[in-house]
Amino acid sequence: MISSSKIKSVDFYRKIPRDLTEASLSGAGLSIIAALAMMFLFGMEMSNYFTVSTSTSVIVDNSSDGDFLRIDFNMSFPALSCEFASVDVSDVLGTNRLNITKTIRKFSIDQHLRPTGAEFHSGPVPHSVKHGDEVDEETVEGAVPLNGVSFDKLSHVYPILVVNFFAPWCYWSIRLKPSWEKTANIIRQRYDPEADGRILLAKVDCTEEVDLCRRHHIQGYPSIRIFRKGSDLREDHGHHEHESYYGDRDTETLVKAMEDLVASIPRENQRLALEDKSNITKRPAPLTGGCRIEGYVRVKKVPGNLIISARSGAHSFDTSKMNMSHVINHLSFGKTISPRLLSDAKRLIPYLGRSHDRLNGRLFINHRDLDANVTIEHYLQIVKTEVVTRKSSREHTLIEEYEYTAHSSLAQSIYIPVVKFHFELSPMQVLVTENPKSFSHFLTNVCAIIGGVFTVSILAACPKPPFFFTFTRNPRSLVFKFAGSWDIGFNITQYN
Repeated sequence: MISSSKIKSVDFYRKIPRDLTEASLSGAGLSIIAALAMMFLFGMEMSNYFTVSTSTSVIVDNSSDGDFLRIDFNMSFPALSCEFASVDVSDVLGTNRLNITKTIRKFSIDQHLRPTGAEFHSGPVPHSVKHGDEVDEETVEGAVPLNGVSFDKLSHVYPILVVNFFAPWCYWSIRLKPSWEKTANIIRQRYDPEADGRILLAKVDCTEEVDLCRRHHIQGYPSIRIFRKGSDLREDHGHHEHESYYGDRDTETLVKAMEDLVASIPRENQRLALEDKSNITKRPAPLTGGCRIEGYVRVKKVPGNLIISARSGAHSFDTSKMNMSHVINHLSFGKTISPRLLSDAKRLIPYLGRSHDRLNGRLFINHRDLDANVTIEHYLQIVKTEVVTRKSSREHTLIEEYEYTAHSSLAQSIYIPVVKFHFELSPMQVLVTENPKSFSHFLTNVCAIIGGVFTVSILAACPKPPFFFTFTRNPRSLVFKFAGSWDIGFNITQYN
């Protein structure tokens, strides 16, 4: 068996007898400094261990969210009526979706961007509006022409006042004119304004009565509005309550629609038609001339356009009076990121999230400096950023965010003014990966700190040089002693 003395011979840490050691004030001070140094370096190492480090790389986009990209937006147009506001999408592959309504909501707003009522429902608009064939016939005037004064007077007299707001140059107004005048004559014969007094058909030339048309937020021609005595003439800071007619425009359909309106009013007492249950194609008209559009659309991940404009298959627009000024309340790409998830991601990347909604709160106002037909365009370049973290030695995608740069311009156009967002996605994506730190590496550094500080303090506290020589009485033997711990002996042979 191996004796204990042999085992002790390999001891690297031999003890010095306690009676050979002596405490000193300088040693105590050095010990306190060493302990403080150890604690400071240990704290720094622990802080470094818990600090998250990341590496950033640029790779080819390998998105896991499919071939479509979601665009969320909320925009306010103080001079675009919800009645004609349209959201369209197109791309380089030939996709052309017009007047998207399924995922879009509209709210009437005033010129100060304040909401003026509940959600505006566009309703199903027919793809084509039927017109009469009396264009070439000689037209007999039947509708009563109105101006600002006569409109206010007659609207307080007749329970139902149906007005055709038109423009002489408008193609659709020209097509409607024969049917409208013929309908007005038929209704006048059946429901005499003097004897019956329940309904009157009138017309307003918006090129002459500009203020009257502006007061009722007429933006497309022709616009047929239904005013009801007592309920539809209420004004509240420019807000009006009335209805718009969207049905066919041939004489037969118009006459039937007017008769349905009259049927809701008893002739003997001419009570106000506060509730109309007639089945004609009409809906409440916008309360004001502005519109807030919010919602989302899904587009292919190819260069394309998001377009907001005034659109109608049976109306004309005076482009010289259209103003597409707008405020972008929100515009972002990709899935909506919760604030909590975004804060977790910012723990890895503090600058994350600064560009995913960079247009929020921006105003783009046309002050008419460029005259009419001003289109506002935004050019957006989109880059995807993916943050990957590690949990339980597995990679986990923490967040997928689309950030973009934006450049905007105002330019005159020969077409109807629009707001156009050109978007283009980068084929590359930014990949941010969390670099985990090994706990064994942390322990190694802690041991190095403790051992290093302890060794340096010992060397500094040694009252003698770190090694010294001692000789025995017989000078044939030399003993080398290092730091007072290790003894190395060897013989010296003298030669005469």
